[in-house]
Amino acid sequence: MWDKLAERAEEVADRPLLDLMGPERARDFSVEALGMLFDYAKTNIDNSTRDMLLGMAEAAELPARRDAMFAGRKINETEGRAVLHTALRNLDGHPVTVDGQDVMPEVLDTLARMEEFAQSVRDGGFAGQGGAIMDVVNIGIGGSDLGPAMAYQALGPYADGPRCHFVSNVDGAHVHDILAPLDPATTLVIVASKTFTTIETMTNAETAKAWMAEKVPDPAAQFAALSTAADRTAAFGIDEARVFGFADWVGGRYSMWGPIGLSLMIAVGPADFRAVLKGAAEMDDHFRTADPLRNMPVMLALVGIWHNQGCGYATRAVLPYEQRLARLPAYLQQLEMESNGKRVDMEGADLPTHSGPVVWGEPGTNGQHAFYQLIHQGTRVVPCEFMVGREGHEPELAHQHRLLIANCVAQAEALLRGRSFEEARASVADAFDGAELDRQARHRVFPGNRPSTMLVYDRLTPRVLGQIVALYEHRVFVEGAILGINSFDQWGVELGKELAKALDPVLSGKAGVEGKDASTARLVGWIRRDPD
Repeated sequence: MWDKLAERAEEVADRPLLDLMGPERARDFSVEALGMLFDYAKTNIDNSTRDMLLGMAEAAELPARRDAMFAGRKINETEGRAVLHTALRNLDGHPVTVDGQDVMPEVLDTLARMEEFAQSVRDGGFAGQGGAIMDVVNIGIGGSDLGPAMAYQALGPYADGPRCHFVSNVDGAHVHDILAPLDPATTLVIVASKTFTTIETMTNAETAKAWMAEKVPDPAAQFAALSTAADRTAAFGIDEARVFGFADWVGGRYSMWGPIGLSLMIAVGPADFRAVLKGAAEMDDHFRTADPLRNMPVMLALVGIWHNQGCGYATRAVLPYEQRLARLPAYLQQLEMESNGKRVDMEGADLPTHSGPVVWGEPGTNGQHAFYQLIHQGTRVVPCEFMVGREGHEPELAHQHRLLIANCVAQAEALLRGRSFEEARASVADAFDGAELDRQARHRVFPGNRPSTMLVYDRLTPRVLGQIVALYEHRVFVEGAILGINSFDQWGVELGKELAKALDPVLSGKAGVEGKDASTARLVGWIRRDPD
């Protein structure tokens, strides 16, 4: 299967993409759904290749795997867990069972508790020991940080509640710099850790508690916890009324829809938070019911499979032309690379092909003045995934938004078309001649024929944000299903954490470096200032 896909990619590698651009191509190689347009016409996928990719999805029994996920079956086989982040946005409450039990009553009860608490923070019913809550500090890491931090920035126009701040790094500079300008007496701290043992999060939580204790008599009274470890949150001093738990079938990088989104709910209000959930639920329904050819997550995933496993492109750039989506590429780095960065299949056998690509990116137009040079003229091909809204939130600056859109569409066109040597030569013919003209022209050649996709939405509302994030979640699922891997465990993060815990007493001088490799031992010695 993978060999045939690579052979197909090699067959068409030198084909000019412009040769594919017949009058119906743009319509046939795009998907419209939920008020969004996903265009993949600027790729080297033709009807034959698309049929091959759709056949791979069928061979992977994608519909059955998808249905198993939504039904609450334990598709996370290495951890023996269901995968039901979709239940967190099931606002209709139709039954979803795990081990024969409907989980929806508890999900909806937790959502209602979150809404009651969030509203009380927003209207002053819950106050700090110095007055109404003015600032909320979310302390987490990974999915407990990236999701709400990304969404809070994305929904800036809707954030009419307390200011939100996010601490994740165990580097003391992070928590120090976030807390320094705040007033402890009017700050709420949310500690996001399912087990309440995550070392980075709990270290920062203790630091925040000590900071608050300097100004308020009962610091724990201004803490909330997003955790299932009731004994540990109680030992920390947090009242159970401010503890919001979630089940083990919600993975960290899929958790912003539930209690991990509490900071976002406080910022934008329960109604707009529900709009985020509604948008995601709409994408869930689309993913479950749409024909594969007109299924946006499926086609986004198949384009990704073609570029990575077929063409061998090792990275992909996510390029939102939306400043408020500045954190989306970082969010997708975790979502995609932690999910599909695996080397064995569900049976533990080595994969016959590469797994997930390196995902990276920055907002346009900033990136145009940074790394687009490599994208346009570098020796490696980087598939680009552009996204842009038809409208911004600032009507008085509509002319700037038109310029933003023009840049976005133009970059995709430039990647497609390129600039030939003859065109480059003509562009500088007035300034140079002879050998120097040819030399200067060669520097101005753009190879072109570089693939990109475009996602266009109306405006970045809470509902649209939910749709976009759910789109990429399901894209990860489809790619993982075709690769035959478990997209929902993350053993790759464990080894470094174990070794870091063992190194802490070594660095403090309480233990020696016996058993460490020579490089690690010398690094520790140099950091401790040990004599050679």
